[in-house]
Amino acid sequence: MNLPTVQVKGLSVSYGQKRVLSNIHLQLNAGNIYGVVGPNGAGKSTLFKSILGLIEPNSGSIKIFEKEIDDVRKRVAYVPQKDEVDWSFPATVMDIVLQGRYPHKKLFQRIDDHDRKIARNALKDLEIEELADRQIGRLSGGQQQRVFIARALAQEAELFFLDEPFVGVDMMTEQRIINILKKLSNENKTLLVVHHDLSTVSEYFNQVILLNQRLIAYGDTKTIFTQENISACYGPQLTILHKTGMIT
Repeated sequence: MNLPTVQVKGLSVSYGQKRVLSNIHLQLNAGNIYGVVGPNGAGKSTLFKSILGLIEPNSGSIKIFEKEIDDVRKRVAYVPQKDEVDWSFPATVMDIVLQGRYPHKKLFQRIDDHDRKIARNALKDLEIEELADRQIGRLSGGQQQRVFIARALAQEAELFFLDEPFVGVDMMTEQRIINILKKLSNENKTLLVVHHDLSTVSEYFNQVILLNQRLIAYGDTKTIFTQENISACYGPQLTILHKTGMIT
């Protein structure tokens, strides 16, 4: 019997007096790509940060591979939103991708040729190997996203959190990224992706999590991603989404 990758039980999170997540229960399994969708302010990024141990919940329990996050952190990769990154930092593309190797190193242990080979392969997978020596602030939006996905690949993680990885990328780059994510799921990895374009949810994700401060529904995209559940999740925003073409 395969154990769940992530178990969330009764998770509630508040910022001050404002409740952001309320009584969330999830069980996520390996070999799936979960699209995490919901309106702005729904708590999608908060869900990620709670599971990753970056913020303290009000209540609830979270297990990853049946353990606490600090015991399995090197098996978990996080690709943050672009606005959380300091793009002026004097680091090259290779510097950033090699960061993915640090969880595998002991204290004071140096990066070696094996680590550099893994990093180069990650850059090659994302088709940005020619950018290895470029400062990260001198990249396009799509290139920046690919660098941080390459860092996650170099980490050789089993569980991936990607917060809006398609923001600011062209369609060709978006397709390249989703192809890599599908390849990872075929290798029995678990992936969670915050996503806003509802028109591509059924194409990109075999599982979906509909979230709006509470859990509206989650499970197989074919059965969960229905007009009824979408309406329950988005409410009045649904009309705007129709007008912008994010849902048809």
